[in-house]
Amino acid sequence: MSTNSDDLQIASEDAVYDFVLKWARAQYPKLEDRREVLGSHLAQYIRFPYMTCRKLKKVLTCNDFDQDVASKIVLEALFYKADAPYRQRSLAAEESVTSNRRFIERAYKYRPVKVVEFELPRQQCVVYLDLKREECVNLFPSGRVYSQAFHLGGQGFFLSAHCNMDQQSSFYCLGLFLGMQEKGSASFAVDYEFAARLKPTEEFVCKYKGNYTFTGGKAVGYRNLFAVPWTSFVAEDSIYFINGILHLRAELTIRLCS
Repeated sequence: MSTNSDDLQIASEDAVYDFVLKWARAQYPKLEDRREVLGSHLAQYIRFPYMTCRKLKKVLTCNDFDQDVASKIVLEALFYKADAPYRQRSLAAEESVTSNRRFIERAYKYRPVKVVEFELPRQQCVVYLDLKREECVNLFPSGRVYSQAFHLGGQGFFLSAHCNMDQQSSFYCLGLFLGMQEKGSASFAVDYEFAARLKPTEEFVCKYKGNYTFTGGKAVGYRNLFAVPWTSFVAEDSIYFINGILHLRAELTIRLCS
């Protein structure tokens, strides 16, 4: 299967970028040749709009790309990330009938997220995770879907959505969890908030607040985010899907423990 395939089984677009760069360095040891082939040919197989912002920053400082090419690629990717969801869907639909696939999402193992970071008055990030209805339906009865990693305070975090059993009511429901990657030994005290867009207002509504002191590999969350059974969550008249998309948001405020 080629790197231009929509069905490429890959963890994330960051992994595609790393693979292409590694291959180019092996095949084209001369920098001038490598820049030429990356800029004129290989870069089109990388879907930069779906790379993490952390990796996009590295593109800007990567010597393998011509600086003008790198700037154009990253700027286009960032504009796409900042676009409204309906505009993103429109761009993807336009490209679906062409050979250019840069705005079309692959079947990633880890779901892409949008992240907004703040340094003051405290280190904070707001993370947006969108899941398609069919993705959620396929989670039943015990599936999980994980987000790409996002970073704050030098530490990696991720979100995971689960279909699980509500322990009190004994019915299946949607759970949302926040985890910290195992790398590093730092400990973080985190205030967190989970929210979702709901009909009819289509505004984000807070569903759960909490606080937790993380160490590597730990996760915290809520087994029944919407306090409804799974059948109500995925029903045709569900208030949780807007144009077939579940819009989730997590806000994290992190303080480094002493």
